[in-house]
Amino acid sequence: MMDEGRFSDLQILYTLLNRVEEGTYQLCFFLYTYIKKRGLEIVMNPEKDKTMVQDLLQFKDSIDNIISHSFNSGDCVDVKKKAFEEFINKRPNKPAELIAKFIDTKLRSGNKEQTEEELEAMLDKVMVLFRFIQGKDIFEAFYKKDLAKRLLMSKSASIDSEKSMLGKLKRECGSQFTFKLEGMFKDMAVSKDLLAAYKEKQGAEGCTGSGVDLGVTVLTTGYWPTYTPDTVIIPPQLSATLDHYKTYYLDKHSGRKLVWQHSLSFCTLKATFGEDPADKKLELKKELNVSVYQGLVLLLFNNSPKLSYQNIQESTAIEKEELCRVLQSLACSKTRVLKKRPPGKDIETTDNFEFNAEFRHKLCKIKINQIQTKETTEENLNTTEKVFQDRQYQIDAAIVRIMKARKTSTHSLLVSELYNHLKFPVKPIDLKKRIESLIERDYMERKKDDKNVYHYVA
Repeated sequence: MMDEGRFSDLQILYTLLNRVEEGTYQLCFFLYTYIKKRGLEIVMNPEKDKTMVQDLLQFKDSIDNIISHSFNSGDCVDVKKKAFEEFINKRPNKPAELIAKFIDTKLRSGNKEQTEEELEAMLDKVMVLFRFIQGKDIFEAFYKKDLAKRLLMSKSASIDSEKSMLGKLKRECGSQFTFKLEGMFKDMAVSKDLLAAYKEKQGAEGCTGSGVDLGVTVLTTGYWPTYTPDTVIIPPQLSATLDHYKTYYLDKHSGRKLVWQHSLSFCTLKATFGEDPADKKLELKKELNVSVYQGLVLLLFNNSPKLSYQNIQESTAIEKEELCRVLQSLACSKTRVLKKRPPGKDIETTDNFEFNAEFRHKLCKIKINQIQTKETTEENLNTTEKVFQDRQYQIDAAIVRIMKARKTSTHSLLVSELYNHLKFPVKPIDLKKRIESLIERDYMERKKDDKNVYHYVA
């Protein structure tokens, strides 16, 4: 009846059972068993990961409809909550990760499925699932990584929706949970004002620079995901502009350090492709919107119409795998501004490239998309591993706080208090490992005549 949505029959069943002693209890037990069984079918099947969150939302809607139409009982609502919390956490970490990614797809600029009102309603429903998950630090890590991409790549559908989601998380988890996320928005706003002041100063000094219209976003290290610094070679005309901004920034903020993250940057290049077909006397000019890595490669062809893979690699110092993706996007995609010799879809270290003067496109402004690497299992594991590392620090800090307050504690009492302090799921064996680690580092010691009692070492 529940699978078929037979609300009237279920209401009759509830009315009859309500007249029987413990009838409502039996009904609640059946409801709990049903929710848990169906929920586990969704959560525990890796093949359904792509649709897990959507399936959970639909399943919850169906259970809500059954309870509101057929079971007029507060006990059923409590049972629903308990069942959802139990089955959704049977598979540690994955539901939290997928909920973060689901929100990312809804907040991206490419999402045109919903109006702002529908999006807001959807986010409210997702927040209900978010309440059920343990280990919200996993969600935070993936949400933070995706939010950074949306902000830095201008991929966010609506800043209002972003801030609305941030407000929901803050109300649910407190300001400490959203502190770094709010810091990311603050960095974006401060960088915008800082850049405006920099350009105003340039204008007042009559400094036009090298013809480069610079845009800079300054990221506070503690707020954003950790990015690996790159060591690519920047052309003199661009590096002079970067140095000029760096001098300006450090004059205003002495004691700080700027590290350029070119892998996150993009640029617009003006390019000339032979004669204009409409007027042979004019040159065909286009504006290419590209990543900085793509831009670095294209700028090399100002000095030479033909270059080998080795020439490009030595001149840019772009890492091999990244350079192959860059060259693929420029020479093997639909927008081929470079010609590859020999032709083919794959990039080899023996390939040669030349500027495609015969390139034609109906648009004047052209975006050349990068070859996107799908988020690999290894990358997801790295994000999860960072969370686990942070958890170890939190466990250590909690143990020290408890022992500092108590001075002496039995093992069972310490473990019990740790479960009350920690906000993520943890196994007893993991707690035991952290206790052993702290004993080895002389933060605490075992009682000589009772190994189950610990003393705090001041």
